[in-house]
This record gives sequence, C-alpha cells and structure tokens, in this order.
Amino acid sequence: MEVQLPTLVYDIRNSRYLNITGRCTLRCQFCPKHNGSKQVHEYQLDLERQPKADELIAQLGDVSLFDEYVFCGYGEPTLNLTTLLSVATEIKRRGGKVRVNTDGLGNLFHRRNILPELALCVDSLSISLNADTEEGYIKHCRPKLAGSYAAVLDFIALAPKFIKLVQVSAINGLDGIDIDACRQIVESRGAQFKRRELDIVG
Repeated sequence: MEVQLPTLVYDIRNSRYLNITGRCTLRCQFCPKHNGSKQVHEYQLDLERQPKADELIAQLGDVSLFDEYVFCGYGEPTLNLTTLLSVATEIKRRGGKVRVNTDGLGNLFHRRNILPELALCVDSLSISLNADTEEGYIKHCRPKLAGSYAAVLDFIALAPKFIKLVQVSAINGLDGIDIDACRQIVESRGAQFKRRELDIVG
C-alpha cells in the first residue's frame, strides 16, 4: 500500500490552499481529524511538524492562475504566525489574493492583537463561530484555552476594523445550536454571515 506524503499545498476549484500547521486551539467534535480522517478530497493533510515559509513559497506557483490563496488545513493557521505572515507577504508581492480561515482565537493565543499584522498581507478572513452560546461552543468546539468563546466574539467585532472582508460561519445541524442567533451575533458585529452544513468539508 502506497504511503501518502503530507500535503502542504493543495487545490480546490480555482483556489490554492496552504496547510501550515497541524496544531489547533480547538478539538471540535465535528472535525473529521478527530473522527479518523485527515483528508480533504484526495489530499492527506496530517502534519508532524510546522513547515517553514520557504517550503510553501517554493510551491506557490503562478499567482495569476488562482482566484486566491487560502491558509486552511486541519490546524489553526495563526498558530504558525511567522510562516503565515511571510508566505502571505510574498503572495501579495506577486499580486495574489490571500484569505485566512481561522477559529478566531489568534489574539487569545498570542496574547496580543495580531490583526494589524494580518492587515498588511491578508485580504479576507473566514472565522468559525459555530455556536450562539458559550455552553454550545464548549460542547461542540471543545476549546483548549479558557475564555475562548468571549475571545472569538471579540475577534469577530475587531476584525472588520482591520480586514476589508470578514466572513463568519456557523454549521447548521449541530445539536442545540440556533443558526439564526449565530447570524445575529455575527451581523451585529459588522461581519458577513455564512451558513455551512454539517459533514460537508472543502
């Protein structure tokens, strides 16, 4: 049986995705990696180490061929912030667009506001909320850091002040989660809401 090598860069539709860490600040019970799978489409995304910027820059390709570059794997991209900022800066230098998919806990983890740094090289953010109450968030997202729900709400409110396009998602189908309440939370903080469906990845 052929062994699959970890994937740092993978393509879905017209976007190139950058898988820069396997570490995460959440242990979401609905995440496939906690249910025996670390693949998206045909790509194996399990990482045993944090890749360096030059490894990813070597695989960026021609930026004109992609609608955007998306920092998104089975880890939280802001946990490998130095690599994220270096690679995103290079993509912008070449004329590409950058999106970061995040759980919104980067400020809590780094104990500072990282949005000014992201604003220099990131065009858009996709933030996962997934709960309209702290109780629901703890149940489904299983955060590792205390105060995570308040932190993600603060991040959602702060992000539009720095990043032009901020989209916040919640998954329809999670037990006990009010999807309309999630929408109200997001829109009241000046961000766009995106409804996702349970068990649809990528």
